[in-house]
Amino acid sequence: MNYRIILLVSMVFLTSCSSQKPVVRTTKKPTSTTRTTSTSASNRTTNTKSTTKSTNSTTSETRETQVLEATTSLKVTTEVVLKYIEDFKDIAIDNMRQHGIPASITLAQGILESGAGLGSLSMRANNHFGIKCHKEWNGPSVRHDDDSEQECFRKYDHPSESYRDHSLFLTSRSRYSSLFSLPSTDYVAWAKGLKAAGYATDVKYPDKLISLIERYKLYQYDIASDSVKRTSNSVASDKNSTAEYVVVKGDTLYSLSKKFNISVSDLKKKNNLSSDSLSVGQKLRVR
Repeated sequence: MNYRIILLVSMVFLTSCSSQKPVVRTTKKPTSTTRTTSTSASNRTTNTKSTTKSTNSTTSETRETQVLEATTSLKVTTEVVLKYIEDFKDIAIDNMRQHGIPASITLAQGILESGAGLGSLSMRANNHFGIKCHKEWNGPSVRHDDDSEQECFRKYDHPSESYRDHSLFLTSRSRYSSLFSLPSTDYVAWAKGLKAAGYATDVKYPDKLISLIERYKLYQYDIASDSVKRTSNSVASDKNSTAEYVVVKGDTLYSLSKKFNISVSDLKKKNNLSSDSLSVGQKLRVR
C-alpha cells in the first residue's frame, strides 16, 4: 500500500512539473529582422528586437521591449515609446503645419535618435535629434563623445525647442529643398528622400523610419498637403519666421521670449495677456 501511495504522489508531481509554462523573454523575435548599421554623427539608428504593436496595445503587449540606438544603446518598452508619441505628437503636428515636414517623419526620427527620450543627449540637453552646435549656434551646449571626443551639441530648455530646431534645420538647408515638393502624406518618399539628401549614411535608415511609422501608425498624424504651410528655404533664422506662433506643450512666456528675442512684458502687451498662463493651441503674436 505504501508503494502505491508513493507511486501516485510521484506521478502527480511529474504531471505538475510538466504543466509549467516556459519562461517568456521580454524581447520577442520580430517577424522580420532589421540589422543595425552605423549612421552619420548627427543621426542615430535602431535595431528593433520585438514585434511592435499599435497604440491600442494591451498591457502585456506594452511590456515588450526593443533596442533603440541613440547616443547609447537603450532597451525600452513599447509602453515607453507609446508615451513618447503621446507627449510629442502635438508638437510634431504643429511643426508640420508651420514648416511642412510630415509629423510621422519627425516623430519617427525623434524616437530613433533620442532613444524614445531616454538617450544621453535628450536627458542632459533636451536634444532629441542629435543636432550639433555648428558655426551658427550661439546658445547653450553640452559636450558628448560622438565621431570625435567631446563634440559640441546644442542644449535646449525644453524638447519642443529641439523639435522646432529640427524643422529649421531641414527648411534652411538647400539640399533638403526637394523634399518639400513631395506630398506631405507620403512618408515613404520622405524617408527615402532624407537618405538621398544625405541626412544619414545608414542604408537601412529609410526602412527603419518606415517600420516605426507603420508599427505605431504614426501616419495618422499627417495632414493633407493643401492644409500644410510650405516653408522650404524660407526659414533661415528666427527673424524670418512667421509673426504668429501656435503654443505647444511645454511653452512658457519666458521660453518664448528667449526663442523670439522679445521681452515677456512685450509678449503680454502684444497679445493682451493679463496672466502668464498659456494653453496648447493658443495663437500668439511674436513680432
